[in-house]
Amino acid sequence: MSTLFFTDPACLDHVTPEGHPERVDRLRTILSALDDPVFDALDRRQAAPAAVAELLRCHPQSYVDQIRAAVPVLGQVQLDADTWISSGSWDAALNGLGALLGALDAVMSGEGRNAFAAIRPPGHHAETAKPMGFCLFGNVAIAAKRALDHHGLARVAVLDFDVHHGNGTQDLLWTEDRALFVSSHQFPLWPGTGRADETGAHGNVINLPLPPGTDGPAFRAAWDEQVFPRIDSFAPELILVSAGFDAHRDDPLAQLALEVQDFDWITRRICDLADRHAGGRVVSALEGGYNLDALAASTAAHIKVLMERSA
Repeated sequence: MSTLFFTDPACLDHVTPEGHPERVDRLRTILSALDDPVFDALDRRQAAPAAVAELLRCHPQSYVDQIRAAVPVLGQVQLDADTWISSGSWDAALNGLGALLGALDAVMSGEGRNAFAAIRPPGHHAETAKPMGFCLFGNVAIAAKRALDHHGLARVAVLDFDVHHGNGTQDLLWTEDRALFVSSHQFPLWPGTGRADETGAHGNVINLPLPPGTDGPAFRAAWDEQVFPRIDSFAPELILVSAGFDAHRDDPLAQLALEVQDFDWITRRICDLADRHAGGRVVSALEGGYNLDALAASTAAHIKVLMERSA
């Protein structure tokens, strides 16, 4: 049994303007890195597109219709200061979500202990009825709702180590007492949310704001002291990961100073939690990461740990 790896070619058809940081080459770079023989054991799969009904677990029909109607026949359309869509974006969004939900369903059925979904557009900034920060729909939040309502779990943890606050996931899970949402992120930084006093309707949100320049040892200490004990107390039956790699020191959009080994470390700690509480079940989805070399190396390190722990 090996780590399940889900992606979809449609995710390459979400095309942003020249110079935009969330670009097709992000996914191409990851796929190229995974051609290394060390990843031959990955169980590579392609899932069916998500049903539109899956979007409605977190978003109203009116918002789904708004996004679909905005998709152009040619070229790109700007939805906000940062977020663009192209003719392929609707299929990319549904097929990418389908890949993540396929990973979830496969892990829940025991086909693998853990999984990674290499998808775009990302999702953790999309709020209930608002696209933001390159994101259209709340992929990981939707997966959490499916795990709770379709698979019947009682407790799901969503852990987000992207350098930007997962404001969308926080919005979508704010009132969900069966989900614990944790976000570590640079603060201050766009989108400006994620203060420590934002704790959710049921105390189910943990925000870990980190000052610019935070390095690996400080990052590890913050998670060890402020987050992992809370997750242990929550005892999740599944851990979902918003795996953004833009906290790397070489990323152009922020000023944290993590190294590849720090992503290795947090992945190991997440797997330790999953082993204690969730039968090893971890499902991870790509979020940010905009220096292509750092993104490829960090994603590869993350997946290597998942593979080690899936045996």
